Amino acid sequence: MNAIIRSAISHPIAVLAIVIAMTLFGIASLRTIPIQLTPDIDKPILQVRVSWPGASPQDVEREVVLRLERELTALTGVESVESDSRRGSARVTLTYGVGQDMDAALVKLLSQLSRVSDLPTDAGAPTVRTSNSDDSPIARMAMVAKDGVEVDIDTLGNFVDDLILEPLGRIPGVSEVTARGGAEREVRVVLDMERVAAFGLSVAEIADAIRGATAEVTAGEITEGRRSFTLRTEAINYTPETARNLVIRTDNRDGQISVIRLSDIATIELGFKTPDSFRRLNGRPAITFAVLREPATNVVTTLDALKVEIARLNEGVLAERGLDLRIVYDETVYIGSSLNLVQSNILVGGALAIAVLLTFLRAFLPAAVVMIAIPVSIVSTFVAISALGLSINVISLAGLAFAVGMVVDASIVSLENIYRLRQSGVPLVRAAYWGARQVWAPILGSALTTVVVFVPILILELPVGQLFRDIAVAISVSVLISVLVSVTVIPALTSKLLKSVDAPGQGRRIPVVDDIARSFTNLVLNYGRWVVQSTGRGMAVVLVLIAASVMTVIALMPPLDYLPDGNRNFVFGRISVPPGYTREATLDFAQSMEDVARPLWENPNPENGPPIDRFFFVAFNGGAFAGAATEDADRIRELIPVLTEPVAKAPGARAFVTQASLFGRSVGGSRAILIDVLGPNFDAVAPVVRDATRTLRELFPGSDGHQVRVQPSEN
Repeated sequence: MNAIIRSAISHPIAVLAIVIAMTLFGIASLRTIPIQLTPDIDKPILQVRVSWPGASPQDVEREVVLRLERELTALTGVESVESDSRRGSARVTLTYGVGQDMDAALVKLLSQLSRVSDLPTDAGAPTVRTSNSDDSPIARMAMVAKDGVEVDIDTLGNFVDDLILEPLGRIPGVSEVTARGGAEREVRVVLDMERVAAFGLSVAEIADAIRGATAEVTAGEITEGRRSFTLRTEAINYTPETARNLVIRTDNRDGQISVIRLSDIATIELGFKTPDSFRRLNGRPAITFAVLREPATNVVTTLDALKVEIARLNEGVLAERGLDLRIVYDETVYIGSSLNLVQSNILVGGALAIAVLLTFLRAFLPAAVVMIAIPVSIVSTFVAISALGLSINVISLAGLAFAVGMVVDASIVSLENIYRLRQSGVPLVRAAYWGARQVWAPILGSALTTVVVFVPILILELPVGQLFRDIAVAISVSVLISVLVSVTVIPALTSKLLKSVDAPGQGRRIPVVDDIARSFTNLVLNYGRWVVQSTGRGMAVVLVLIAASVMTVIALMPPLDYLPDGNRNFVFGRISVPPGYTREATLDFAQSMEDVARPLWENPNPENGPPIDRFFFVAFNGGAFAGAATEDADRIRELIPVLTEPVAKAPGARAFVTQASLFGRSVGGSRAILIDVLGPNFDAVAPVVRDATRTLRELFPGSDGHQVRVQPSEN
């Protein structure tokens, strides 16, 4: 280290060149680092999904879930299997052990699924989905009709697929855009059951005939000379005209051939699929969209391109139809506030550091030398972040914000010692060398104690380790770089710039500050003399300080959480209804929420409640959910009782409204406790669940803001 200090003083131009290079590399790395809301959390989870339209949850469990579980529980590395059976769909979640090779696990899972061949014929093929924080949409949008325009949203399914999803999906950085709402066209076959019975047909026979007529079949292979050709037959009937001529059965009776066509037993018409949910934005029917990003994508640039494309659509094809596409959730809003926070911390922290240095050194030039440590250490950290494949997110930004005040410590210690030697009359170059040499060991030791604290986090494979790895890297790298700056840049600059200094006590006097400092110095000296006169006094002072520290910690201890919720301007509510309720019935509950929220966006009055910027809800078979954002983010929590009250008054329904957590989609919410009740069958589990629910609601009453949610419904 002594040789490094000497070389830095001897070659200041080389040090300056290295500083400039580090800064430029940091700026270049910053342009390539993905910017997103939270770190990527690779959870050892794979999910198998199967759709079976029209099937009841009991049938889904019996015919799909149990068969999948029988095949998948034998996979190596699987720690738990959790299934969810719903009307028309099944979901089986496999949780693997920490450190599992998920690529190999995915291959084995796909191979095992290929062996599952006894699923219902009208069920979809199993699909596999990996689960991580990338699945959280970076933006949500809603398309509604403009004021004064009448548009049937339910008829826009094909329009959305062709003219909306396609251009949005081509945006760089967007991996998928999903749409919910808006029905596609379909050919409806309405059977005349009397004619079906008269012809001696069954519904299954008719369905098989229709299914076979809309398929491609390999008819064999033809070899001609040295070439072979695969023969395929097509029979596709997508229009009512072709469907009417579809042959259901051909009979040969007494030499007479009779043909039964679909038009003989049914009425065929072209219509739209029945919507499976109702969606509204600020009281208007809507089609909602979710935008997913590609891995390692800069969310800011992706959303900027998305906004440009949305503006183009609104001015083009959507304006022609009287439609408006709006962004109702934008992840970059929180990212932007975090970036602004770091920038303000750098400015405020730098200003305070300069003020402190000027107070003690009474010279501007030494303070300016120390301030070089902040941009060099922080900007150079981006090189390490890019090299490790990390991203700029709220976690890494928090680390950089903490590091702003830490990176100047080493430079202050080094400069103060050099300044002290210069005040003692030591020549400039010698003072720069010995000033840095005398303190580099304690500076390095102090930095290493900070870095060592983060070592367990760096090697931890659990989601919490992945989550805080960014903050560990940001702080550790910036602190280590600040040590190098303190033993190279600081002595090199002071050896050229610190030519004259004031003798001790001869600097410019600051009236109030100097008086306070003199009184404080005398107090400390008198206290020291008093303590060292008796060992008992020293021990008593130590015990008093320890006791005071413990009591202060206990008194000021904040509530314990796994993660902070953050202050996102969004509340999300789920509405639970009695089993068997249709989407029309759940619509009434959701509209009760909309009715109390409507005055807050139509005629907002801050005294009556927080003005709402947007409110939406989705109602479907068996439940509904709603969300809202306010114009004033600080008042978002005031919406929770407003939206909960109308549903709570309805018999059999419950509303669970919470402020959206910053980390909820990635690693779990910070204030949720999950309790699983297991048993041989649902009938055995149900009484235990009812007793547990009653006990939990007594221990955590709703009057204190607690909410207890049971899945499936306890009704």
